[in-house]
Amino acid sequence: MFKILKSWLNNSLIALLLVTLFLGISTAGWTPSCSAALPAGNAITDGTSLLRYALPVDNKPVRELQASLEDISNQLRANRRWGAVSKDLSKASRILEKPAQLLATVSDDRKPQAEAWISELKSGVNTLQEVVKTKNKEQVKEQRAKLLSLVGLLEESMVKEFPFEVPTEYSNLPQLKGRATVEVKTSKGDLTIVVDGYSAPVTSGNFVDLVQRGFYNGLEFTRSEESYVLQTGDPPGKDVGFIDPKTGKYRAIPLEVLVKGDKKPTYGITLEEAGRYTDLPVLPFSAFGALALARPERDVNGGSSQVFFFLFEPELTPAGRNLLDGRYAVFGYVTEGKEVLDELKAGDKIESARVIQGIENLVEPNVT
Repeated sequence: MFKILKSWLNNSLIALLLVTLFLGISTAGWTPSCSAALPAGNAITDGTSLLRYALPVDNKPVRELQASLEDISNQLRANRRWGAVSKDLSKASRILEKPAQLLATVSDDRKPQAEAWISELKSGVNTLQEVVKTKNKEQVKEQRAKLLSLVGLLEESMVKEFPFEVPTEYSNLPQLKGRATVEVKTSKGDLTIVVDGYSAPVTSGNFVDLVQRGFYNGLEFTRSEESYVLQTGDPPGKDVGFIDPKTGKYRAIPLEVLVKGDKKPTYGITLEEAGRYTDLPVLPFSAFGALALARPERDVNGGSSQVFFFLFEPELTPAGRNLLDGRYAVFGYVTEGKEVLDELKAGDKIESARVIQGIENLVEPNVT
């Protein structure tokens, strides 16, 4: 059933390349206003950055702080514009001088820890400003990564509750009301995946539940398309998905896509079918190592256990301008082990997969 994914992806790649050649990589004119807070003209190609932006946080100063630090990467790629890097850091420093604004959306019990992170960020920005004077690109990138990790922790402390109600028709499926980190040991090395239940609670809950069951342990990667996709999750035997032992039925997962600016995901329909051709998913296929649910081409609600990793060169797949966003559901990103992911081929195995953080966010289904 999932062989049709291969032909669909291959056809999509051909069309994508043709569109890219015709329009060129820079298609900033297509970007809707909802993405204005992101670095202009640059697709975000780092999964950890996308995960930070995907947090349901309503605090403008912290988003501006994040954007200023994220932008440093763009400046380093653009012939090392050190003056622009210094401006980014100056902006970050000004934001950190007003901690009350950053703390305004942090609950009282988390404020002491948040204050400590803000203090550490202030010190770290000062340090980075000195490093920039040396024009050592690698040191700048290393220090920037540390600062963004602290920003991510600060943003997570601002999330007070799960942001929406999942439709009751999916209460029979496991749901992830938050995030979880999964460690996958393979025959080529280890991967770390962060699964985002804030954006895709049903898809993420299904995956985390299957990991907890040991479903993926010992499974092979069944399909490998170089610089494109790597797929796994097909169990041995005639079944092509997960058969729930409690019900004896195939567990079908609906297509679930959260669009930027929406309060909750859309279910059971592609963005193209919904007429939302230029809308941007919160979790796009613009990062190497995006993890998505595989499904039959003609059944948007037919996904189950099979998943695929996106391996394509991210500069050619800006969010919302490729042929996968809105057709398949991304629900997480590889945050460590990308070099291992790049080496995996069909026939390699998952030795084990386990949840190392966030299992408390898994909500068991209501089975009647």
